[in-house]
Amino acid sequence: MLMAILAILLFWQLSAWSLPDFLMPGVPAVLARITSELGTAQFHAVLAGSMGRLGAGYASALLAGIGFGLAGGILQFFREVLKSAIIVLQSIPSIAWVPLFLILMGFGNVPIIVVVALAAFFPAALSVMNATESVLQTHVAAARVMGAGPWDLLRRVYLPAVMPELITGAQLAFGNAWRALISAEMLIGFGQGLGRSLAYAGETADMTGVMANILTIALLATLIDQVFLENIKRRILRYQYV
Repeated sequence: MLMAILAILLFWQLSAWSLPDFLMPGVPAVLARITSELGTAQFHAVLAGSMGRLGAGYASALLAGIGFGLAGGILQFFREVLKSAIIVLQSIPSIAWVPLFLILMGFGNVPIIVVVALAAFFPAALSVMNATESVLQTHVAAARVMGAGPWDLLRRVYLPAVMPELITGAQLAFGNAWRALISAEMLIGFGQGLGRSLAYAGETADMTGVMANILTIALLATLIDQVFLENIKRRILRYQYV
């Protein structure tokens, strides 16, 4: 990971040396801008706005994905309907829903949160449904013979079996959710947010601000995915197989 980051920064700096500063600022200038803004109230407001929308949309998508995925994996008639619907709907870029949601819901946080949730729902639901389908029926039958009810089957058979796939799906869902968040904030332009800050820097031809926002977005996504989500993954899977 560190080598990849250094290679990207090196390529960036080489590009900056070959172009005028007003077109491509160098890495030191962008890092200085980020450092100067980290402690400001403006940056905290921007970060809080994006994280709040991401948290609401991402959490909603995971909960819905688990519920629909389990139902689709267990119920044969529902499985085909859900799978067909996901195939059709996930082919539509999440940002394409923004005009419709703006008309239905108006400007505000809600359409952004819905776009984020929609983008993250598909990989979460598919991963859970596919894992649920793969649960051996002999395990289910054995649990029923031992007196397990529907809730016991869900808690002791299905959920442990789908947990590894769920975590993988959750990481894929985060990537979709993050991209949808930034795109929706740029397009809708409501309130404080990383996407809105990036769009404003572009509108004012502030290339240092543009690159500072791009670098911040990339570093935050890497931090959340590779540190926060990976740590949760290791903890859950470690306790599962102990």
